[in-house]
Amino acid sequence: MERQGDEVHLNEMEASAAEKPHIVRYVLGFSLLLVVIAMSAIWILGSVL
Repeated sequence: MERQGDEVHLNEMEASAAEKPHIVRYVLGFSLLLVVIAMSAIWILGSVL
């Protein structure tokens, strides 16, 4: 933490007060892939049947 006059400047770690796990981006990517596959299957099966 750095004070400049009345302003307080925090770095990213101090502002979030925690570490950010990188697993979140993989979970979101995997979820997006599953949604695309599911929606494609619904669309393809809907047009066939």
